[in-house]
Amino acid sequence: MSGFWEPFGFEFFRNGLTVAVLAGALCGLVGTFVVLRGMSYLGHGLSHAVFGGAALGSVVGVGYYVAAGVWGLVSALVIGRVARRGVLRADAVIGVVTTASFAAGVAALSRWGQARRGLDAVLFGSILGVSRADVIAVGIIAVGVVVVVAATYRALLFATFDPEVARAAGARVDRLDDLTMVLLALAVLGTMRVIGAVLVSAALVVPAATTRLLTDRFGPMLVGSTIVGALVGGLGMLASYHLDVPPGAAITLLGAAVFVGATVARSVADSRPNRPQT
Repeated sequence: MSGFWEPFGFEFFRNGLTVAVLAGALCGLVGTFVVLRGMSYLGHGLSHAVFGGAALGSVVGVGYYVAAGVWGLVSALVIGRVARRGVLRADAVIGVVTTASFAAGVAALSRWGQARRGLDAVLFGSILGVSRADVIAVGIIAVGVVVVVAATYRALLFATFDPEVARAAGARVDRLDDLTMVLLALAVLGTMRVIGAVLVSAALVVPAATTRLLTDRFGPMLVGSTIVGALVGGLGMLASYHLDVPPGAAITLLGAAVFVGATVARSVADSRPNRPQT
């Protein structure tokens, strides 16, 4: 049993575990909007865009959160605004913007090899690269997103389920769409250090999809997805250490297992005959 607590003696693991829990909760919260609005592909694409910004930033000596954050936010807003014009579908715009960003990052790495340091962690995730500064940064991002969601809860709810009616009622749906894109970019930014760009879309989709199987109500889904994301992030980090596998893979596989469990539970519940009314 003492071996279970062994990793807690290392500061790098404590930092990584804290970030994994915060990032999991953050992705679970934002992932609710991603799943309900059918934006799963966007989360995957933005992770590639953020990688491009991180790579280019490292070449010119700009910090990860500044370079990747600005690049990710700009990419998200560009995708949202171009897609709203209706000339191109959103998936086409996502494909162009995010792949171009990723290609720019790859080109920078191949041209300036010294920029490669630390970026493997951005692609695949690493607890060794998580510092106390990362804990603080992800904590600030998580708190900021929670405050924004709480302050705009009703408007986001309305725009998520029926944007046309919301627009007719006078809601600024376009601004709410931009806000959702910004929240998504921030979630990707705060998660990539642990999960990695390759698997960040799973962290956004799996907790919300799992919770959606268990409830049809928006509020419980929002809270439940946040809790599932935090638990999967923390337990996945523990599994990563003890099984000696990358944290992103451990967290994703654990999340997939929880999703399968929720699917089975939903199937069993649906197969039960309705009780007669008394």
